Parts: sequence; C-alpha cells; structure tokens
Amino acid sequence: MKFIDEYRRSDLAHTLAEKIAAMTDKRLKIMEVCGGHTHAIFKYGIEDLLPLNIEMIHGPGCPVCVIPLGRVDDAISIALQTDVIFTTFGDAMRVPGSKTSLLDAKAAGADVRMVYSPLDALRIAKKNPDRHTVFLALGFETTAPSTAMTVLQADKEGVENFSVFCNHITIVPALKAMLDSPDLKLDGFLGPGHVSTVIGLRPYQFVARDYGKPVAVSGFEPLDVLQSVYMVVKQIVEGRAEIENQYGRAVSPDGNRKALEVLFEVFEPRDFFEWRGLGSIAHSGMKLRGKYARFDAELKFSIPGLRVADPKACQCGEILKGVKKPWECKVFGTACTPETPIGSCMVSSEGACAAYYNFGRLSKVAERHGAQAGV
Repeated sequence: MKFIDEYRRSDLAHTLAEKIAAMTDKRLKIMEVCGGHTHAIFKYGIEDLLPLNIEMIHGPGCPVCVIPLGRVDDAISIALQTDVIFTTFGDAMRVPGSKTSLLDAKAAGADVRMVYSPLDALRIAKKNPDRHTVFLALGFETTAPSTAMTVLQADKEGVENFSVFCNHITIVPALKAMLDSPDLKLDGFLGPGHVSTVIGLRPYQFVARDYGKPVAVSGFEPLDVLQSVYMVVKQIVEGRAEIENQYGRAVSPDGNRKALEVLFEVFEPRDFFEWRGLGSIAHSGMKLRGKYARFDAELKFSIPGLRVADPKACQCGEILKGVKKPWECKVFGTACTPETPIGSCMVSSEGACAAYYNFGRLSKVAERHGAQAGV
C-alpha cells in the first residue's frame, strides 16, 4: 500500500538499528511520551531491534489511562441521573471507577451511549430535546479542538440540552512533571506526533533549554520510531539538546493555528488537575470559559468531586510514570486482563499494559529487561 509499506521496510529497520548500536554503548533511557508509540514499539518488535543499552520508557500520553478514579466516579454519577443521556468514546466505557464503570452503569439501566465524535453527541441532544445529553470530553490537544468546535456549534444553534464533562488535558505540564520527578532519570524523549500536529514544536523548547534533554517528535510507523530514536541518540552522542521534527509530513513548527485559536476561544486552564500516577499538576487541565459555562456539565450537575486512591493491587500509577513496567505489576495478566481490567492502563487502546498483553511479548520483554539490568 502506498505510503504504508514504505515505512515498514525490514531492511531499513535493521540498518537504522545497526547505526544506533554503533553510535554508543552508554546506557540510555528514552521516553516515548505517546501511547501510540508504545503500541508501535511492541506491535512491530522495535525493542528487539534496539541494542540492549537503549531502554524505552513509556510515558503518560494515554489520555484515558491518566484520568483518576475520582473523575470516573464523577462521570458515572452524572450518567446515573434522571433524564440524562451520557455519551463517550468506546474505550472510556470500560475504565474502572472506584466501584464500577460506565459500562456497568449502562447495564444497570443508565442511558450510556458510545459515540465517535462530540458532534454525534450534539446530534443526539437535538433529537432528544426533552432530555439532557452529556459528552465525556477526554484527550490532549489532539481531540480538544473537536470538543471546542462542538461547543461553538451548540452555542450557534442554541442547543440548551447539551453539555460537556471536560477532562481535556495538556501535554507540556505533564512533561515538566516527568522531568521534575526524582524517581525517573531520562536522557531524551520521543515527542507525541498527534498532539504536535496541533501545538507544533515550540512548546517543547523548555525541555532542551531548561533540562538539556533532546526531543524528536515522531510518527507512528516502525521506521518513524526507529529514526526518531536514532535522532535522539545522535543528539546525545554529539552533546546537543534540540527539538527535532521527524514527523515533518504532518507536524509544522507552528502547529495548526486554526485549532489553537478554537482551543483558546472555548477553554481556559484549570488551576490544578489530578492525573493518575502523577498527582495534581498545575494548569494541566482545561475547562470551559465563563462565556460557555451553560455547556459545562460540572456546573449543571451535582457530582461527588472526591479524590479516590487507586486499588493497592494495581500499579497503574507507577506504570504511567515509567517507574515500573507492566509485567512488574503483581496482577498483570492474572487478575488484570483486557476482559477484567483493574487499572485503566489495561483498558485503553493506548495503554501500556494493553500493549504488553495484546502483543504477547511478555517473555521477551522480561528477558530483555533482565539483560539490561546487567548492562
């Protein structure tokens, strides 16, 4: 297939891997920020190609995974209220709250519906004027513009029975939190490709300027990831710390200006927002501006708003921080599976635990990391 096979050539993959191995034998930890990169790494066996001194660390770039239990409970409480149609993307339906999930709430009688876009939720609201439709807004700057456009459309059409339970988050404060974490020492980053199509390259400058770490914004095909690793390692070997763009076919330095304008029009930063595993991070969440407050579900409905600790058996928080690998969690693959998830990392299509589990690479992963421990 044109423009797919070109990025999956095994001969070029092995050549890139050999060049990476030849550059240095120093042990390096490189974080792939986006969950899409984690899945590419395991789906295509990229870790098997990389030399043992290069360790890939998965980051907090899975928006469903980082939503804390308390926010899931808040969503469920809205869904259970009378005359509410609660809409959400499919992977969020199975994310466990402290006691139940949206899918369980649906089974118990709540009107919870899967949608493919916030515009689907708006259409449902218009078809059901006697009921209130709520959309569970999730995701980084990648999906937030579509929510913002939907709010603008609802405002233009005067749809009063529609609102948004906003859980949109931003990538830069999370990156800073990772860099400030005493538990994790990183040498470089693969920058998130999808987010960067919206925000561009400039927001990452602080990583190189203030922390001296290189970043290569990466695409999602196997050769994209390998080339990005090569770019990061090359910077380290040459003593450079810059923001490079491997994903030039989709990402421009200034990002998508129209999308950014819509974001700034509809949203403003929260003072604090809680992330699973990372805790409360200042200015990392979005909320609707006052002029669009009538579309804010948090103002329309009474919600618990409680902070809930993760189950003791689940180490999803440590996995999201990159401190632990999924296979180091005691319940991974036993009590916690995609069919019976305990933590959100096993649910989402971008979750690290789901990547390790679904691609059946557990034995090779454990073997590799055992070898790395002796490097």
